[in-house]
Amino acid sequence: MDNRPIGIFDSGVGGLTVMREVMEQLPYENLIYFGDTARIPYGSRSVQTIKKYAYQCASLLKSKDVKTIVIACNTASSIALEHLQKNFDIPIIGVIEPGARSAAAATKNSRIGVIGTVAAINSGAYQAKIMEYRHNSEVIGIPCPLFVPIIEEGWEYSTVAELTAEKYLGELIEHDVDTLVLGCTHYPILRYTIKKVIGPSVKLVNPAFETARDLKKVLADQNLLNENYDLPQYEYYVSDAPERFRRVGGNFLKKEINNLSEIAIDNL
Repeated sequence: MDNRPIGIFDSGVGGLTVMREVMEQLPYENLIYFGDTARIPYGSRSVQTIKKYAYQCASLLKSKDVKTIVIACNTASSIALEHLQKNFDIPIIGVIEPGARSAAAATKNSRIGVIGTVAAINSGAYQAKIMEYRHNSEVIGIPCPLFVPIIEEGWEYSTVAELTAEKYLGELIEHDVDTLVLGCTHYPILRYTIKKVIGPSVKLVNPAFETARDLKKVLADQNLLNENYDLPQYEYYVSDAPERFRRVGGNFLKKEINNLSEIAIDNL
């Protein structure tokens, strides 16, 4: 038994969709979440800067005596995962590998769509990882930059959201994709509208769900599961705008965010 917390970090609030899946799949684990809200978005930064930010986030969590770290950020997962794994002596996993592996296994016609931020799609990280698992697949990446502000405004079920999804997803429908990766941690919040537009026959892959499943296996394999069935403790830290994080994040988690603290960037 290991009752030390699991650490989760993201550049902002989106990684809470990963945390929600971890809460559901590992209901007895203590969790610490850090949202680097002062320096969002990571996608516009250089590789060197992203690695530095990710290292600082991981160091903060390590100082809280976490037993493992989840990089709940597509950009940081694609650029900094190996760097962190080499520099920390605890298990560290990202969100891209689990999502790509699941998509490659799910497709029947080898036509897979990936939607994400402009930076995530331009990085080609999901596309390349899917191709590693399924060499003959056709992977179409579509950036959907308006989805994040729509979700953060709480408009995920609105006509605005549906019309935006129709505009973005039209090319994927034309390519007859049968599998779609939600390649941004915000996008699971928009799942109902995306499914309505893309059609019931397309399999949606939620990397947040797959990452939580991978995390559970890692903890079990390394005898790190918490077998103390007390009520788990959840802690939240941000580097800026805690009240906005509390408001938007509560919608993501479908529960009130308590035990939230702000940490100055200079302390990272």
